[in-house]
Amino acid sequence: MTIIAAADGSALGNPGPAGWGWYVDEACWAAGGWAHGTNNMAELTAVLDLLQQTAHLSEDLLVFCDSTYVINSITKWMAGWKRRGWKKGDGKPVLNVEIMKALDEAMAGRRVEFRWVKGHAGHELNEHADRVANSAAASWKAGRAPDAGPGFAGSRVRHPDVRPGQVVDEPDLFSQL
Repeated sequence: MTIIAAADGSALGNPGPAGWGWYVDEACWAAGGWAHGTNNMAELTAVLDLLQQTAHLSEDLLVFCDSTYVINSITKWMAGWKRRGWKKGDGKPVLNVEIMKALDEAMAGRRVEFRWVKGHAGHELNEHADRVANSAAASWKAGRAPDAGPGFAGSRVRHPDVRPGQVVDEPDLFSQL
């Protein structure tokens, strides 16, 4: 059996209030974010949270993303970044490196396929993921934490409380792995 999900991120102002979300169905989705972050941080974190919340399962994972940055980071660029000490080909540091390292760890031993979908083009799962990510960003803009959603049944992941107004430039939400 394969778990099929979509993951998305949103930053109002980019950077600005940011939200991330992933969606399987109405009973299985999650969202989060920060008072200040970037769209790329949110997109990456949506995938990371999905990987973490499904880590206890043996099923393959199919993830729909509208971000080629996320897909390419994980499937094409990460191995080279790692070899170069988390530096890009030009020698500059990889952006969002803590999230990238956590993604690398979360991908280890997993069977995950990523498929690109055009954003805002009617792909049902992507539209739901977009909705929960945007709702999370809007919550942060309003100064309140978003609805985290039910998450994945049996997951052991519990993210720390991030309070309204807290600024997280590069979140260290993953040290508890």
